[in-house]
Amino acid sequence: MSGGVEKGFRVVCLGEAMVELTPHQGRWNIYYGGDTLNVALHLTRLNFEVSYVTALGGDPFAGFMRAAWGREGLDVSLVLGVPELTTGLYCIDTDEQGERSFHYWRGQSAARSMFNAPGIDRAVVAAASADLLFFSLISLAILPDEGREAVLSLARQVRERGGKVAFDGNYRPRLWESQEEASVWRNRAAGVADFGLPSLDDEKRNGMPDDAAAILEHWRQCGCGEPVLKLGSAGVMLPDGSIKRPDLQLHPLDTSGAGDAFDAGYLAARLHGLEPAQAAEQGQRLASWVVMRRGAIPERDHSAPYAALAAELAGEGSSRGP
Repeated sequence: MSGGVEKGFRVVCLGEAMVELTPHQGRWNIYYGGDTLNVALHLTRLNFEVSYVTALGGDPFAGFMRAAWGREGLDVSLVLGVPELTTGLYCIDTDEQGERSFHYWRGQSAARSMFNAPGIDRAVVAAASADLLFFSLISLAILPDEGREAVLSLARQVRERGGKVAFDGNYRPRLWESQEEASVWRNRAAGVADFGLPSLDDEKRNGMPDDAAAILEHWRQCGCGEPVLKLGSAGVMLPDGSIKRPDLQLHPLDTSGAGDAFDAGYLAARLHGLEPAQAAEQGQRLASWVVMRRGAIPERDHSAPYAALAAELAGEGSSRGP
């Protein structure tokens, strides 16, 4: 399956896509990013049929982004437009260890109004028939309460029709009125998710103890079917409580998008029927490639693992997912 689209699975990702500015040799390079967009593009590169639900503004960046995603093979038919608003923007600064800090300009982001955008009813109907719906706590954070309820309702529709739902607990304190509010919505979203993809650092910031096993149990108690806890360079805690450590210890150039790459690799493998430990290995493999390059979605190069990973999944996985 090194070429063509994986027709067995249809994935819909929902959230906010932003213009990304990354410094390089005294200049700012323009990319695009956003947690759910990153996952969508990785899965597209892994030959899945992927649609993205968001809203972009009427600024010049919007057309550039749509065209770039389309060239990647991402279905942009559910990308809505709100011409009177703008597309969100952020810049990344990285230290000598590759750790990043972010600065945002997203107050007038069109994605915040996606559930009032023209065409949203059509987009929701299309998304409800997905084999996998993916969203994150950031997807909920940018929306008003009625939009958040609409996302959870969509998740329930996907599951009622036999699809799966994946949720990443990405927590950005600045997007919430309080940590308590964020934890309420985190818990509710975990309750409609088949796959939960929290990270230890985010969970600690979002009110949880520094106890990986307790965090996994909390997500299970919320109703999440299969939580996997990302532990950074230490690896991941699998649903059975075991730790899957990365094969290599790297010195990252840029950790932007590492968790999103893991999500995509993990979900791709699980959709092909691989066990969680095998899926975690594939997620770590993709994340390892990403952190050694700049930007949340690096340009594909000769060492990009997508073709090999997709071929392995097609050969090792079952015809349908778990």
